Amino acid sequence: MLKLMILGTAAALLTVAAAQAAPQILAPPVAPNASVQPYVRVSGEVALRHVRVIDGTGGPAREDQMVVLRDGRIVSVGPAGRDAILPPSVQVLDMTGRTVLPGLVGMHDHMYYIARPNMDAAGHSEPPLMVPQMTFSSPRLYLAAGVTTMRTTGSVEPYVDLNVKSLIDSGGMVGPHMDVTGPYLEGSGSAFIQMHGLKDAADATRTVAYWADLGATSFKAYMNITRAELGAAIAEAHKRGLKLTGHLCSVTYPEAVALGIDDLEHGFFVNTELDPGKQPDKCSDSTGNATLLAMTPDSPEAAALIKLLVDHHVALTSTLPVFEQRVPGHSPLNPRAMAVLTVEAREAYLYARNLTNQAPRERYADTIKEYQNDLALERKFVAAGGLLLAGPDPTGNGGVIPGFGDQREVELLVEAGFTPTEAVRIATLNGATYLGLADRIGTVAAGKNADLVVVKGDPSKTIADIENVEIVFKDGVGYDAPKLLESVKGRYGQY
Repeated sequence: MLKLMILGTAAALLTVAAAQAAPQILAPPVAPNASVQPYVRVSGEVALRHVRVIDGTGGPAREDQMVVLRDGRIVSVGPAGRDAILPPSVQVLDMTGRTVLPGLVGMHDHMYYIARPNMDAAGHSEPPLMVPQMTFSSPRLYLAAGVTTMRTTGSVEPYVDLNVKSLIDSGGMVGPHMDVTGPYLEGSGSAFIQMHGLKDAADATRTVAYWADLGATSFKAYMNITRAELGAAIAEAHKRGLKLTGHLCSVTYPEAVALGIDDLEHGFFVNTELDPGKQPDKCSDSTGNATLLAMTPDSPEAAALIKLLVDHHVALTSTLPVFEQRVPGHSPLNPRAMAVLTVEAREAYLYARNLTNQAPRERYADTIKEYQNDLALERKFVAAGGLLLAGPDPTGNGGVIPGFGDQREVELLVEAGFTPTEAVRIATLNGATYLGLADRIGTVAAGKNADLVVVKGDPSKTIADIENVEIVFKDGVGYDAPKLLESVKGRYGQY
């Protein structure tokens, strides 16, 4: 059994840059307005009685507890037998057979859907690759699945994301707390027509400054950025007390660490340091696959990289759901998730899924090995004291959908070798720690914000029970998860 390291000096250092952004991410609680009220199941003073508690620290679940909520905060957590002291104003909910855990902190979430025009069963589509915004459906899907705080981790329509956050924070729209990442910091040669290509380091500085002034609370570098552009962007973000993460390719992990990056996306999948023919500031043809295949978990290269990351307090975001789609027969077909897709989005996903699942297995031998290497490397990173974050990267592959993908990430962390309660910690407290919000969210404890998820069953024994979400509390307001899902049925991929 792996033991998650107690966060000490490293955690303190990781929270420094987030100090300025943190108050903007968690806005003061407000009452939901008339458009949001239909999705509210319970509010006011609430006691969850006879509930099992997974508190987010990684410790064992506690049976037959009572959690009392008032004014958007957790008032107390303790044995259920103390209900006699509750005042008459408290609504007592019998939670027998249910588990409460901290709201998930989605650290690689998006508000868009990648569309491949006129895709057919053979996988062919027409250019250009498009990225329509899912402004209505995404926030509801996240909250319905128990994601109470999310980082957009790269924005295609940052003005929209900022306005959505403002609406949610003012009680006018359903959705989680948002860490709004500015537009992708991308170099030249992007496959996405909706991305700005940075011209040089000065352009990177201007871009970060502009969006920070407008309210972006984090930034993300992308695959074709140069070292000079990345270094300038990091410097400007840090100057403003903000953090920067990256889905890299042109810049290797060691190069990014040297430049002061705060977080690296996709675990160990997109490090290109060992890719054959890798040229400085150029994305390699392998895009990191060759490095991951060569960097076996017990190799000296892996040990050196993990030590470098831990010594420099660089977090890693695990995004296993998007990579399991590459492994034939690995990803389950979730009927509830399929139900929220449009007919066209579901058809496109099933085309892609069938192409992978029906191909000869030997064609995917390297892919399977890469996936297994990453699982083991993520375990070793945590065992060495690294801060592992969690998110699914829901970008248009219908097997990875907002909210459902966040739940699947927790399940895959268990597959990777973490215990269920350790996996919950990675998906809750670790994200809160990175954001500088561990004093307010991430655990079930008296004094914390009442951002909680109630599920039917016991995820500490059967991690798939994390999918059985019934009520999601955000700032003490309990939202009806099934109603939220019903409101976007057949809509994801449309709006």
